[in-house]
Formats: sequence, structure tokens, C-alpha cells
Amino acid sequence: MAQLTLLCTIILAVFWRDAADMAVIWWTSSTFNHCLLIVPILAWLVHQRAPELSKLKPQPWWPPLLYVAAGAFGWLLGDAAGVAVARHLGVVMMLQGAVSTLLGANITRGLLFPLFYAFFLVPMGEEAVPLLQTITAHMCMWLLALVGIPAHLEGIFISTPNALFRVAEACSGVKFLIAMVALGALVSYLCFKSWTRRGLFMLACIIVPIIANGFRAFSTIYIGHHGNLEFAQSFDHVIYGWFFFALVIAIVLAAGWKFFDRRADEQPIDAAALQAPVRFGLIGNFAPAAFLISALLPAVWSMAIASQPSPVPAKITLPSVPGWQVVPYQSAYPWQPHFSDPSHILLARYRRADGVQVEFYTAVYDRQSEGRELVGYGQGAVGNDGRWSWIENCDAPAKGRCERIAAHGKYLREVHSYYRVDGVTSGSATEVKLQTLKSRLLGGNQQAVAILVSAEATKNGNPRAAIDAFVKDMGSIDKVADQMAGLD
Repeated sequence: MAQLTLLCTIILAVFWRDAADMAVIWWTSSTFNHCLLIVPILAWLVHQRAPELSKLKPQPWWPPLLYVAAGAFGWLLGDAAGVAVARHLGVVMMLQGAVSTLLGANITRGLLFPLFYAFFLVPMGEEAVPLLQTITAHMCMWLLALVGIPAHLEGIFISTPNALFRVAEACSGVKFLIAMVALGALVSYLCFKSWTRRGLFMLACIIVPIIANGFRAFSTIYIGHHGNLEFAQSFDHVIYGWFFFALVIAIVLAAGWKFFDRRADEQPIDAAALQAPVRFGLIGNFAPAAFLISALLPAVWSMAIASQPSPVPAKITLPSVPGWQVVPYQSAYPWQPHFSDPSHILLARYRRADGVQVEFYTAVYDRQSEGRELVGYGQGAVGNDGRWSWIENCDAPAKGRCERIAAHGKYLREVHSYYRVDGVTSGSATEVKLQTLKSRLLGGNQQAVAILVSAEATKNGNPRAAIDAFVKDMGSIDKVADQMAGLD
């Protein structure tokens, strides 16, 4: 046990930034506040098993080292690509692997569910927000039609004759869903023996919150449509925040209650049933060293790559575009993309002789790291101040991404985004992450550049035509980006 404690302490010390990041997210993000309960739940699950586990002899074995290596390599990929969830998952996997490596197969079988449940320590699931927003919006439209309220849906904006509503991130129900899945997994294990019943109960813990959230959003729109928007907002906050979640939990548990097939006082494990010869054993004194080698080699490689210099110019300037001139920045509604802590930022408005205008924005990074990435949640054209919202994707330009965004349902923009990493320009977040991963793993150019070109949608102006004309006159996006990064 002393060796296990030491190894877990070393892992938490080496990867302290990731451990601290998870803890901060648990504490500060309402989506993951429930994770604060996971730690005492894990302690309770282990305590339940302690009397039987004490009858088993720890026998180190080497197969979990493959799991440890997979977790460490996953952490390296996450560190290289700037994907926090991969790093967090890797740390949890290494801690799980430490338990299995040092305690052996028999004790691991006794701790199988607590080890699995530790995955809920990883703050993940917010990636589902856009999908859940869309589902909620379409559910609202169906329910509004059912009660005879005319409505129009554009992206995540729902307009009725009396008001305009936005299905915001907070309305997606992701907080409810993530917490409900974690609760469902615990209840499924503690209260059911049948895998069929467990599966059906977990399915209910996914479907019911999504449907319930759709009804909640609909009720807010229904009340707001009938003239009391302020009351609708307060009703939504109070009912959802204090009663709604508890009510849905109670309904799901009550529905599953009569199908529980596991006694409350049933012993969680039986030491006699877990006793078995341990194959692939590992010499006890060698186990800690083998674990540390498997876990720490990727971190050493990451530090080596991070030590390489990656300079950018001390100052960058706006590109000179034939036929266009920089004019004072003015727009019907202010637009400011969001990129976390770049080395340089520029935002300007260009105007052509015939009056056509576009906005040009660039963010330059000397290298990407945690909290300093080209693509990620809250990064890009919409920003994180809540003023602009994504409506829909549109036909992407070559090497770029096109999206339409709106503010207050009446200010509309089209934005073309281009990201350049280590000689590759793309509008795909996946491709940007993969290219970042490649450059970080193999030691390529670490500089990264985002270029966004946007135009307002007006009665007399075509934003797509304006953007296409500006990008064509600007010339090679690759060359402009490389000049910004000091690579050309």
C-alpha cells in the first residue's frame, strides 16, 4: 500500500497541472459540480469492499502496464494536440493502472466497478452542447406547433409573434444529462444484477433528461410568448435550478424502483470467489520502476519538444490588399472573435472603392499550449461573451470554414475562418488538431495562425460575395499567414 500511495503521489506531482485543472473545473463549472461527489463515492465503494479485499494478497502483474502506457500515450496526444480531455483521461488511466499493477488481478477484480467509476472524474461531455441545442430547438418547435403557437426556427433562434428566444448553451441540458448519466451508472450497479435492466435504466437516464429539457425550454417560451418574459426567465431559473432536476431524478428512480433486483444489504464482492492463481506476475520490487517508465516517458518527450524555440515577430502589420483600404472600424453591432492569449491580435475593417466592406481578424501564436489553442470550445468567430451565437455552417471556401452567426436575432454575419499550422491551412477543427499533434510530436514548426474574414449581412449587400472578393484580392492565405508568423 505504501508503494501504491507513493506512485499515485508521483503521478499527481508530475501531472499536477492536469490534476489541478480538473479540480478547478469541478469547483467552478456548474456542469461538473457533481464530480466533487465522485471522490467520496469512490472512497465509499472501496470502504464497502475493504473487509473482503483484506483477505486477498497483493500480487503485482504486468498486463496493466499496457493500460498505463496507453493512458500515458493518450496524455501525450492530448498535450500535443491541446485536447484537455485526453490529458485528463490519461492521468486517470495512469492512476487506475497503478492500482492494478501493484495490487494484482484478484484485487483488481474486486475493485472493478470503483476503477470504472473513476472515469466520471474526467470533465467531458460539453462537446455535445451544439447537438443538444439543436435537439432542444426542434423539440420546442414541435411542441409550439402542437399548442398552435406560430414560430420560426433559424439555427438556435426561435421567433414567435411576440418574442425572440435563443436556445443558449445553458438551455441545451448538457449539465443535467452529464450528471444524470453519472447517477445512472451508480444506480445501475448498486440496484441491478441483470445487464439488460442496467442497460435499459442507463438508456432512460439519457433519453428522459433530453426530453425533459425540451419540455422545460418549451414551457419558458410558452410563458414568454404570452407576455411575461421577465417571469419566464425567473421561472426557468428557479424551477430548473431547484426543483426540475430533482423531480426528474425522482421520476426515473421511481420508475426503476420495482425492477431493482439486487438486495440493499447484498455483499458487493466475495473474496473466496476472487481467489485465483495470478498469471503474468511481476517481481514486486520491479513493479514500481516498470510503472514509472511506462507512465513518464511520454511526459519526458513532451518536455523535450516544448523546449525547442518557436519565435514570432515582435510586431505584425495588416496585409496590403490591392483595391482595398483600411478604414475606421464601425459596424451595426460590434464583432470580436475570441482566441485565448495569442502572441498577437489584429482586427480591422477594409473598404473597396465601391463601398463594399469586410472585417479582417488575425490571431498569431508562437506555440499552442493549454488555454492557448487555435480551435477549442469557446474559441473562434462567436467568442465567449455571449453577444454572438452560431446559427449554421455554410458552404466552406477552399482551405477554410464558413459559418453564419447572429446577435439578438437581427444582426447577421458570415465568417470565413482559416487556420494554419506547420505548413497546412484548413478550416477543419479535426485537421487543425491533427496537424498540431503532428508538429508537437515530431518537432515541426510550432507557430500557429488564425485568419478570419467576415462581412455583415445587409439588405443591399451579399456577405459571401464581399468575403470572396477580399480573399481573392488578398492573394495566398498561406503566404499571409506565414508572414504573420515570421515564417516567410
